[in-house]
Amino acid sequence: MRQDDLDFLQQVSAAYSVQKDAELAAKCRERGNSSFKTKNYTAAALHYSKGICFAPSSSEQLSLCYANRSAALYHLQHYQECLDDIDRAVKNGYPSHLLHKLEDRRTLCFTHLSVHEKGREDDQKPASNDCKGSDTANSPSVGPLTVGICPQVVVDSTVEKGRHLVAANRIAAGEVILTDRPYSCVLIPGMEEVKGKVGRYSRDSEVLFGVEDRRCHRCLTETLSLVPCDGCSYSRYCSTACQQEAWEEHHRWECALGAHLMAMGVMSQLALRVALKAGLKNFLLAREPISDEQKECFNNHSSDPSMSSYGGSYLNVYNLLHHLNHHSPALRFMCAVTAATLYLKLSKAGPPPVSWSHTPQGPNKEGEDADWNAELWMLGSAVLQHILQLRCNAQAIVVLQDTGATNSLVQSNREIRIATAVFPALSLLNHSCCPNTSLVFNTGGIIEPSGSALSADFSEGEAEWRHKAQGVTVTVRAAKLITPGQEILHCYGPHSSRMATQERRRLLQEQYYFLCQCEACSQHQQDVEEPRQQQPGAEGRDLGLLCIKCKGSLKKRSEDREAGFVCSLSSCSHCMSLSDVNNRLQEIRVNLEKAVELMETDRPGEALRLLKKTLCQSGVILAETHPLQGELADATARAYASMGDWNNAASHLERSTVAIASQFGKESVELGRQLFKLAQLHFNSGSRGPALSVIPKVRRLLCLHCGPHCHELQELKAMEDCLQG
Repeated sequence: MRQDDLDFLQQVSAAYSVQKDAELAAKCRERGNSSFKTKNYTAAALHYSKGICFAPSSSEQLSLCYANRSAALYHLQHYQECLDDIDRAVKNGYPSHLLHKLEDRRTLCFTHLSVHEKGREDDQKPASNDCKGSDTANSPSVGPLTVGICPQVVVDSTVEKGRHLVAANRIAAGEVILTDRPYSCVLIPGMEEVKGKVGRYSRDSEVLFGVEDRRCHRCLTETLSLVPCDGCSYSRYCSTACQQEAWEEHHRWECALGAHLMAMGVMSQLALRVALKAGLKNFLLAREPISDEQKECFNNHSSDPSMSSYGGSYLNVYNLLHHLNHHSPALRFMCAVTAATLYLKLSKAGPPPVSWSHTPQGPNKEGEDADWNAELWMLGSAVLQHILQLRCNAQAIVVLQDTGATNSLVQSNREIRIATAVFPALSLLNHSCCPNTSLVFNTGGIIEPSGSALSADFSEGEAEWRHKAQGVTVTVRAAKLITPGQEILHCYGPHSSRMATQERRRLLQEQYYFLCQCEACSQHQQDVEEPRQQQPGAEGRDLGLLCIKCKGSLKKRSEDREAGFVCSLSSCSHCMSLSDVNNRLQEIRVNLEKAVELMETDRPGEALRLLKKTLCQSGVILAETHPLQGELADATARAYASMGDWNNAASHLERSTVAIASQFGKESVELGRQLFKLAQLHFNSGSRGPALSVIPKVRRLLCLHCGPHCHELQELKAMEDCLQG
């Protein structure tokens, strides 16, 4: 490494400044005031939070931002959080001549909290027809907290597959296979849009906030009252407890390197966090050869109860495959340069962490610098290994995000990535393009116990149980019946319902260095080698495209990606070029995007007219099973719903379920979520029969994939009780 290299990093890092800045804090507060005046209190609170992060410690600007955020939180009925911000404003020197405002607000909060306490039991009962989900955490399962792998599964190991999970006993669909905590995780900045209320004359939705603006940087809890880091303007947390734990684990060394870490990327930061958390002792132990007895325990967790929880063991992380021989020389060089840069930056930031010292208190003599250099070399070595490992073993943490206006009675949503993590137990699962499991991530809430044995008494020690259950977790459930001997598989991204075989195999080969031989890929290979009459819906047969002459289905002329299409009916055999089909699809997509934008600007009438026109165009070339036809039907349903036409909205949403069932399957979570929206529409229209008919289907699918305690099921129960009188 030369000084020129470090100077270049310094220039790049300048775009990611994490310094405190009173002027920026004031600007954020002004934006918050503008949102507050339009009664968009959520956006206001987020602007004030950004101001709090930029404001220097104990400054007047900090106190003003806290005070203003307390007002926004009060209007959002977050009374306890409002009280906390009032205390912080006073502590940071809020102007004495304005203190009476805070005291009046404090009194109002105590009044509301007192009333809420008295009426808590009544508040828990469904009291209105507005059955949208609340923002509260999902209800917990009853029973003791269990993080680990269920007893019905064993860890196997082969040369071809490495360590992997196999069913030892029958596992029913919906049963929890494992619950895992990340060894470490890093939030992905700028991946989440937070939209406010949309008005005809004011559009606060144009102001977008990143995931870093409203989620705890340690446990990823979503909150409007984040606590800032005292040293930088970037890191923020859901509570003082999370702030302190993050500081002790990694942030006291990351804080000074914040801009450099952001410039280097999420994977580099995650690798550093894993190494910092592990410490020198665990790193040296992990490097020792594993005895045969340890291997047996390592590969078969059921023989040792302590091994049932993989999340806390650095040994499991250290032994993840790094595929060094498969990485290109250029990639290995870049990873080495990144690790060397981190090494140099850490060496200049002061003594290494205590966890990487041979002595608990760290060095106390200047002459011990040479020893610290040796330990820093090992820290750099650990970081380099983890950078290489994470390329193949990191897991994106995915959550559902609502889309559209916040005042919509029926919400649409989409999956977004909010963080990258390494899960020791989850990393044992191999890939399949048609997996037999479903994954659900929990960020900062209560996790569900593994296994079926549940205690009937949950009241004793509930508060302590809830405290211990906080944090990021992933729950893996069986998506279908898994018989003894079957491998437990999940999808690394390329899924047979979303991507063609050749594309899936190419992506998997490039990132994970294996040729996928899963059931879906093997079946496709067999179909290529031994052509046979496929059933409708099989890959390569039903593309959801129609012949514009006879309305028969189109099929590819050959396996060539650039090949055109031909009608499957021999009596027609009309051909269409790839460019012709792509141009027609692109026109439909452009119109769909315009219609969605019109709805988000409170112009549903204009959106509906454009969607009706586009549906006429799409009907010429798209079958009801095509994903794009499903998106059009879903958008049309949203337009009708925003205008209060529930019956037409339900009719079009039912059409969209045909496409979703064709694309993802009749047992998919995607279909369950779409049917959940259909139940909402039937409920809002007062269609008792159709609503009660679809609710059991939704309940079964969501319980299968998300567990019996997800908040959608609570909402379904409230709707069902309301409809049944």
